[in-house]
Amino acid sequence: MQELRFNPLTGEWVIVSTATQKRPVRPSSVECPICPGGLEFQDISEYDIAVFENRYPSLLKNPPEVESRGIFKKERAFGVCEVVVYTKDHDSSIPKMPLYQIKKLVSVWKDRTRDLFELSFVEYVFIFENRGKEVGASLSHPHGQIYAFPFIPKRIELKIEAMRKWYEERKKCPICEVISSEPGERTVYENESFIAIVPFYARFPYEVHIYPKRHISTILELSEKEESDLADSIKTIVMKYDKLFDQEFPYMMMLFQAPPKEDVDHFFHFHIEFNPPKRDKDKLKWMASVETGTWTFINPVAPEEAAQKLREVKI
Repeated sequence: MQELRFNPLTGEWVIVSTATQKRPVRPSSVECPICPGGLEFQDISEYDIAVFENRYPSLLKNPPEVESRGIFKKERAFGVCEVVVYTKDHDSSIPKMPLYQIKKLVSVWKDRTRDLFELSFVEYVFIFENRGKEVGASLSHPHGQIYAFPFIPKRIELKIEAMRKWYEERKKCPICEVISSEPGERTVYENESFIAIVPFYARFPYEVHIYPKRHISTILELSEKEESDLADSIKTIVMKYDKLFDQEFPYMMMLFQAPPKEDVDHFFHFHIEFNPPKRDKDKLKWMASVETGTWTFINPVAPEEAAQKLREVKI
């Protein structure tokens, strides 16, 4: 079963997808489906970066018909779910990958965004990586995913409205203003094109945002130089994460860009969020009732303290 169900209490769409129950859970390199020769690459012994449609998708290009009944509103689960395999090396990760490989990854993200934006049923393209069993990653082989949604997800919708309101009141993009106002105590890393900070409003203890210094609304606008600098920023942050507690650091990496069919480019600023669940070496920041039920986060680590610890990590 794959369908969308409308929640009248929140105005959001919920994806019901029984296909995702069939996913393999953290197989070894011998059984890994995305290693060369594995299930997805049975006749391939080598590859560089690979992209393919998820075998267990939540959204489909040609989803089954659905029927609403009374107040219980359903829609067909149009969309695309893709897997992006970063490298053929099962035991690699972003900190171990050469910088040129991560730049290739950024270029692939651009290419896939461009193609998915062209699909008539796509309203939003969301690029992300779940790293570690702590955030539900089912495969340890380095990879991410891309979801092309038939609607604008609720949190993205709220981001757009908040940024729009800020712009209407102050005539400035909110992220541009954050960048120009940041005093430096929350800065973790910066290069010519990007700044990485633990934001003043961080929800997770070691949350890091990467902001382009130039105002752009989608990944498509990155220049070749900015692609390289973004690769450098991502690699640096994940290396710092891994060395912070001398362990492979779990995180959710999420790329936020403007929807293709909305006129929001003048105030929506492309950005990346890292939301790691760790609050200490052996402690997780659980999303319990307050966070899950109300979206009101309680951060047990001051953003300034977290930024200082990450900034001081030598890589």
